[in-house]
Amino acid sequence: MANFTSADVMKLREQTGVGMMDCKKALTEADGNIEAAIKILREKGMASAAKKQGRIASEGIVSSYIHMGGRIGVLVEVNCETDFVARSDAFQELVHDIAMQIAAAKPEVVSVNDVDPAKVAAEREILTAQAMNEPKPKPAAVIEKMVEGRIKKYYKEVCLLEQEFVKDPSKTIATLINETVAKIGEKISVRRFVRYEVGEGLEKKENNFAQEIMEQVNQVK
Repeated sequence: MANFTSADVMKLREQTGVGMMDCKKALTEADGNIEAAIKILREKGMASAAKKQGRIASEGIVSSYIHMGGRIGVLVEVNCETDFVARSDAFQELVHDIAMQIAAAKPEVVSVNDVDPAKVAAEREILTAQAMNEPKPKPAAVIEKMVEGRIKKYYKEVCLLEQEFVKDPSKTIATLINETVAKIGEKISVRRFVRYEVGEGLEKKENNFAQEIMEQVNQVK
């Protein structure tokens, strides 16, 4: 088991600007050594990508993705620094992949910072109650650790940047963006998105859209 704490993850994030999940992976790979983790992130181009986040990204595109049969529609705005990059194949491919991700994984917000604090507090309260009501009593410190782990899982479900990329679960969407940033040399940010699903909120049969989308991707290959 890796020898690091949530405080180490936050410290690495503050020093590099890289997302929490990628910081955690780097610390795991570095066996808890922060300096080694920074080196790993730099080698992957993530730390250099994070340094570009202070720049202004006012160009970009609004792209759409329509799932087969028109059952799901996504609009997403992704920004970069120049119109030249916005027209590049690498940027366009990234935006398409992000739109497909939104269709498949149903994120609610772009990043952890966009999650309503009241919603997180309510989720933490529910998770704490669940942990306290488990058959076998646990110390408060253990319960707190369990709850924080479940909150991280919650973020991975609702935050686009924290989600595993549907086409390659070994990386997060934040990682995917950072890889493109390292390639093109410009800041890239997802500004906003909207997702529509036919019959959303109405009673209907369950569909595994993520699986269907992956089947389409494999057919293209």
